[in-house]
Amino acid sequence: MVLRPLVPALLLVVVSHAAASQALPESQALPEAPACRALLADGRAPTLTNPKLADRAVPLCFEAFAVLHSGVSRTPLYAAERLTRRSVSAARRVERADAFHDEDRLPEDDRASLADYLRSGYDRGHLAPAGDMPSEVAQAESFSLANIVPQNRAVNRGLWAAIEESVRRLASERGEIFVVTGPIFEGRSVGAIKGRVLVPTQMFKAIYDPRTGEAGAYLVPNAAGAEWRAVSLATLRETAGLDVFPALPEASKAKAMALPEPQEFSRGGPESFADFLKQLAVDVLRRLWRELMRAIF
Repeated sequence: MVLRPLVPALLLVVVSHAAASQALPESQALPEAPACRALLADGRAPTLTNPKLADRAVPLCFEAFAVLHSGVSRTPLYAAERLTRRSVSAARRVERADAFHDEDRLPEDDRASLADYLRSGYDRGHLAPAGDMPSEVAQAESFSLANIVPQNRAVNRGLWAAIEESVRRLASERGEIFVVTGPIFEGRSVGAIKGRVLVPTQMFKAIYDPRTGEAGAYLVPNAAGAEWRAVSLATLRETAGLDVFPALPEASKAKAMALPEPQEFSRGGPESFADFLKQLAVDVLRRLWRELMRAIF
């Protein structure tokens, strides 16, 4: 495993309580694409309250989720989704087909590559889960590395997968919810795989129910043996430097909704190095095939 502490570069993205007190202008909002705005609560993108996070940040729209990607951390800062009873039902009928790939819309120096994760010891953890994607196209897009962070394997395949499943079940039960998922880089010495891709210290998944006005967030350390806790959006804003649902009144942000207990849903045991190499070869071949098709058509 290649994991190096990054102190100077990381100071650009470390979240402090002082920095979380002032919101950035709407310049960090997502593009005016109707499909993208439909994924956002009240059509408003999450707002960065820590100016240091805005450096080299690029918004990207996908079919079923939207991200803000950081060229500093070479990870997304958040992924936003709208989950409905219908979309979850459709997603359960889509067979998972792993197809991790670089995000060509980002500058090469500012994005992660498949090689960064090779023998890193970390899973390629989705922010917008593949299991949420209501079509094959949307699922394929979810494997863009613009939607991926280095995640502890035990957490990704155990507790975090259980949280993702619990959120899908909540969407099925309530009919519609908005979800924003993201990493937190906290402290003066955060690790980076291959000296390039920053490793989150914590992960969050925030939920808003537009029918009841309730909101809250799961907060999980990115470490083996982690336990989750529920926090209010106001607490999340202080911790993450991000106002995930800026249109909500402060009263809604001050109180955490009762979040469902994560349902057991594990994707299985540890991945062997041979399995990783096999998947990497498949990913590279799919990428070459896509590039060939683009060249032809």
